[in-house]
Order: sequence, then C-alpha cells, then structure tokens
Amino acid sequence: MTKIKSVLTRVWNWKGKTVPPTGNFCTNASDVLWEKGDAMSSFRFHQWLTCEIETEDGTVGIGNAALAPNVVKKAIDEWFAPMVIGEDPFDYAYLWEKMYRRSHAWGRKGVGMTAISAIDLAIWDLMGKLTGKPVFKLLGGRTKEKIPVYYSKLYSGPIEMMQAEAEEAKKNNYQGYKMRFGWGPKDGMAGMRENLKRVEAVREVVGYDVDLMLECYQGWSLDYTKRMLPKLVKYEPRWLEEPVIADDVEGYRELNAMNIVPISGGEHEFSVIGCKDLIEKKAVSVLQYDTNRVGGITAAQKINAIAEAFQVPVIPHAGQMHNYHLTMANTNCMISEYFPVFDVEVGNELFYYIFEGDPDAVDGYLDLDDNKPGLGIEISDKHLHDFEVEE
Repeated sequence: MTKIKSVLTRVWNWKGKTVPPTGNFCTNASDVLWEKGDAMSSFRFHQWLTCEIETEDGTVGIGNAALAPNVVKKAIDEWFAPMVIGEDPFDYAYLWEKMYRRSHAWGRKGVGMTAISAIDLAIWDLMGKLTGKPVFKLLGGRTKEKIPVYYSKLYSGPIEMMQAEAEEAKKNNYQGYKMRFGWGPKDGMAGMRENLKRVEAVREVVGYDVDLMLECYQGWSLDYTKRMLPKLVKYEPRWLEEPVIADDVEGYRELNAMNIVPISGGEHEFSVIGCKDLIEKKAVSVLQYDTNRVGGITAAQKINAIAEAFQVPVIPHAGQMHNYHLTMANTNCMISEYFPVFDVEVGNELFYYIFEGDPDAVDGYLDLDDNKPGLGIEISDKHLHDFEVEE
C-alpha cells in the first residue's frame, strides 16, 4: 500500500470584499469585556488553512481548519507532519492516537486538536480517493435519500431586513432556520425586548411548521439565560444554542435540566472525552461538535456512537463536506446546518471561495454523489486573486 510522502499546509488570507461589521450583530463571549470596537472581531474567520497530504503514488487528500490558521500551520509543519510521513494512511486509528498522545501535554484542546483534525480529514479524503469511494461509504454508507438542511444566517439587525432575508430564504423550502441574538446581559431588559421582537418577527415569516433555532454564541450568562428561557417558550424554538461559555458545563446542565427549551452546544468542545462529558452530564439536548475542531472524522465517529447510545441527536456545526459525509452515514445525525453562498462576512463563507464541490441545497435538501471519491472537494483557483496565500 502506498505511504504518505508529504504534508503541505497553506494559509489563505482573504483580501477581497467583506461585509462591514454592524452593532448588535451577534452576541459572543467577548461581550462581557469593556472595550470599544467590534466585539465579534476575534470570532471572524477571514483566514483558512488547507492541509494537503500526498502519497507516493501522487494521490492528494485535502483537509482544512478555520481556527487560528497561522498557529495551526506551525503545529502541523513542525510537530504533527513528521508523525504521519512514511506511514500507511489506512492506519488512521493508529495515526490519530499517535498525534493525540504525543501532543497530550499541550494539544488536547484548541490548536493541537484543530491541527489533528485537519490531518485526519485529509487522511479520510485520501482513503476515499485510494479506494474510489466517497467518504460516507467508508463510514457505513447512505442512511438517507437526501440530507435535510436548515438555513443558517439571520444575524441580528433591523427587523425589516431580517424578515426580508427570511422571506427570501423561504423560497428554498429549508427544513429550519437559525437566527442570532444581538443583545445580552449588559443590555438589560431593553435588550431582552429587542431580542424577543426579532424572534417574533422571524417566526411571523417562517411560520410554525418548520423549526426555528436560536443562537447566542456564548454571549449570555447563566442568570440572563434563566430569565430569557420562559419568555422564548411561546415561539417554540427547536433549541437555544451556546447560551454560556463552553467551559461552563455545569451551567449548560442546569439550563438543560430546566426543560423549558432544549439546549444545544459542543461547537467549542475539542475531544471525544469532552463531548462524552457533555452527553453523560445531560448538559445538551443536541450535540454540535465541529469536525475540523473535535479531532476529525476519526473522533467524530466515536462521538456519534456515544451520542446515539444516549439518544442525543448530533447536528455538526457548520455545513462543509466533512460534516455532510458524517450526517449521511449516521441515522442519529438527522439534519445539516447550511450556510448560503454569500459575500464574506463572519468567515464561514470562505469555504465556498477556497473549495469547489460543495453541493447546493435544492428545495431544502442536499445530496452527495455516490461516485465521487473522497470528500468530493478540490481546491479552487477561481478566487485566487482575492487571497494572499502563505506556504
């Protein structure tokens, strides 16, 4: 069997058009800080990392990462790449454990696990290409005719603009809609009313026959969330996402135990054991790990098995092909998040500008090609003029 010959990482710095930040756009963990300017700045991803792993026969697998790409690149180039070069990519379980355990002193979460994720995604893409099979076929195969998707945007703004966006999105018959809150604890009761006005306005447009998801992005406190939950009930939200910071597992457990609105989270969890703890402690009713943070597909499949045993649904954070393959191959992953193609704003949109091959949602569903090997994406040259690329 062909062995891994090289690992190439590149950081893609977006230099093209961006949508300028606005006030009360989306609550986030930085809101508690006393500072001026854009509180969302550290949560915007205007860089992306690609990780290309080539085998001796010339086959190239592609992985990626969105968090701290410059630091992740250094971790891969200097620490992790030497661990996989010369190895058989089909020994993926061994390679994952090798990377995880040899970086355990510093790499269990954050940058280290993000780097492992990028390599692991590239290895799964490689295995698919080397066998001529799409990744979801290697994971267990098709469990759905098509993948239902929910529309994920609706950042907080003027009510009429949010309603117009929801009205436009409705034309594609999405199976749900996710909106963001713009006000949090420091905004008091007046901010609560602004949040509620927007939930009511979006519900008015999308109706009550589809799910509405509500996103806090770690921008609320435990006390504030307890006060808000009863006020949200009448709008029948599918879930309240990341109400408090990711480390406050006990806060998640307490909110979920109130059984008022299902609590979701896990986007900022970085390991199998971390996700297991969220599930065992009943901290979330819906788990939302991000495959290019949590340890890649190898880790995600382990998490899926744990979640299924506890009957906790898994809906991976963000769209993107690595998540779609997991959703297709697991009955416990019943729907996918879907970011529409849009001008670069928060940064999730960069995936569409760097890669080609991501399927479009049609009439509320997307499908994966049974005949396209690997993850089904390639690095595009269509928008190179909008990037500064570092190797």
